[in-house]
Amino acid sequence: IKEVNAFDTGSDTWRSFTAYEPESGTDTALYLTPGGGLSFEQPSNAGHDEYVSDPMRPVPYTQKITRNYPRDYMTEDQRFASTRPDVLVYQTEPLDRDVTVAGNIKPSLFIASSGTDSDFIVKLIDVHPDDYRFPADKRPPENSAWSVFQPGGYQMLLRGEPMPARFRNSFEKPEPLVPNQPTRLSFVMPGVTHTFKKGHRIMVHIQSTWFPLVARNPQQYMANYKQGTQADFRKVSNRVYFGGSRSSAIILPVMK
Repeated sequence: IKEVNAFDTGSDTWRSFTAYEPESGTDTALYLTPGGGLSFEQPSNAGHDEYVSDPMRPVPYTQKITRNYPRDYMTEDQRFASTRPDVLVYQTEPLDRDVTVAGNIKPSLFIASSGTDSDFIVKLIDVHPDDYRFPADKRPPENSAWSVFQPGGYQMLLRGEPMPARFRNSFEKPEPLVPNQPTRLSFVMPGVTHTFKKGHRIMVHIQSTWFPLVARNPQQYMANYKQGTQADFRKVSNRVYFGGSRSSAIILPVMK
């Protein structure tokens, strides 16, 4: 008897497992590399990427103009966010084989900030090939809103999760960041069962705002920043490191 039945959102099939964290999965590091790359090989060149996070000009969680939270934001095309200067984008080369992940996603980042606090939001994305077209049996009805959607290059959001840097060592005892000092930031994102198909790319976004899905962080350490005023919100420069002793990676539970 299988304890868990999970729908694989990449292959459109059901999978059965004996436990939520499948024993057939192996935690595998997908490393950030220079030039916005992702690789299962650790890069030899060390460095960092940097962006300015402005809580007064946050990254929106959807490109739609809406008064509620449409459910389809969870798979929304992320191309609208990929072009922003306050979003770091990393992606693999087109995959030469199917890669199936099943279980929790575990970012392991090395970060620094010019402020004393900031959020770091990681999004896992499946990038479809530029020439991708809907299969005939999955093509949207001609009169539907999806009928005008061009799936070629579609950056499908799979999971996204914020991690306030203040909680990097403990959720019970928050600590401010030391400005511009590199530090490790590791956390666990909600799990996923998904197959990245051959020819697709795995993409990761790293950003510090996701409004209004995530409350804005003033980016200075405050006991309760939800009580802060507009004057408390500040721009900061955030860094994410790669290579060498500060090799940032996304740990994926890759099935054998």
